[in-house]
Amino acid sequence: MESLNGGFLILLGIRPQESGTAVGVFECSVSSLRYEIVIPKATRTERKKVRDVLQQDGDPDCPRHGTDFRLVRAGKNLVCSDCGVAYARV
Repeated sequence: MESLNGGFLILLGIRPQESGTAVGVFECSVSSLRYEIVIPKATRTERKKVRDVLQQDGDPDCPRHGTDFRLVRAGKNLVCSDCGVAYARV
């Protein structure tokens, strides 16, 4: 992503939140300013897709990223490691 200061934003990390949302932390390559972007929590439709796959004893993929991104267990939640959003409780 382009930065407002003329450089590019470099992803430093994703922090999952208790509420199911996530925060992406970015740093500007020119000014070293850091930005936080809130990634919205899963919608009902996304959660239902994951629940349906779990009921069929399958391994759910991230509804936002597609088939190459499996959800991983983080505590009691199934979370996408790329976007940090929690999609189901296990």
